[in-house]
Amino acid sequence: MSKADVIFINMCKDILDNGTDTKGEKVRPHWEDGTPAYTIKKFGVCNRYDLREEFPAITLRPTGLKSCFDEILWIWQKKSNDIRDLGSHIWDEWAGSDHTIGKAYGYQLSVKHKYKEGDFDQVDRVIFDLKNNPYSRRIMTNIYVHQDLHEMNLYPCAYSMTFNVTKGKDDKLILNGLLNQRSSDVLVANNWNVCQYALLLMMFARECDMIPGELVHMISDCHIYDRHIPIVREMINRPQFPAPKVSLNPEKKHFYDFVKEDLIIEDYQKNEQIKNIPVAI
Repeated sequence: MSKADVIFINMCKDILDNGTDTKGEKVRPHWEDGTPAYTIKKFGVCNRYDLREEFPAITLRPTGLKSCFDEILWIWQKKSNDIRDLGSHIWDEWAGSDHTIGKAYGYQLSVKHKYKEGDFDQVDRVIFDLKNNPYSRRIMTNIYVHQDLHEMNLYPCAYSMTFNVTKGKDDKLILNGLLNQRSSDVLVANNWNVCQYALLLMMFARECDMIPGELVHMISDCHIYDRHIPIVREMINRPQFPAPKVSLNPEKKHFYDFVKEDLIIEDYQKNEQIKNIPVAI
């Protein structure tokens, strides 16, 4: 069985059994019909995935790995906020008349900052440090920029990555990452985000001649929406399969060379997709 399935099931059970119900409280999200979207939530959830063991895709329902890859390239490689640069329509709801999501996500990663070594955007700074000072404890990004929040069509959910390098028994450098997320819609987006940032670690590791190691996922508000509860209860009782084999085109060595077609997915056994999941907005 996929270890990601086990983590997902245990997380869902903990939320449902021990979480806080927000029903009747003042909440921002709502359903398409205008009804408030309440949740059962847990604070401070931490999940760990070791990419040396397997790729962390759940099999309880399919995670669209190609679309995950496309979106992480859109944010981190293209550094775009324009939905026309994205292959899917997942951001259409938050796009303005200019086809952008405002000064959010990729926009923030494109902004250059001054360092003593020169001007870098956040992505290029991470790559520079991993290559030149891999044991630094300051290799991180943050796109939750308060001065620009009023110009973001959606505040960032996954907002910060911290990279940390360790050494394996064979002296090969291992690239680990810690993803900070302020809010996670467990059914709709949890495994999507996990897979995205696992792929990001894999790309950076390739660029820097390292081995992708552990992804630690820290979630402040980890929740299941009220209309998702019966779906989740059914889903976590489904059969489980081994994790798929996921790799990158071995001919590509550099982060900026990857395209969506460079993602290789093998042996992805999974349950059927759950259709028409309502999404709170």
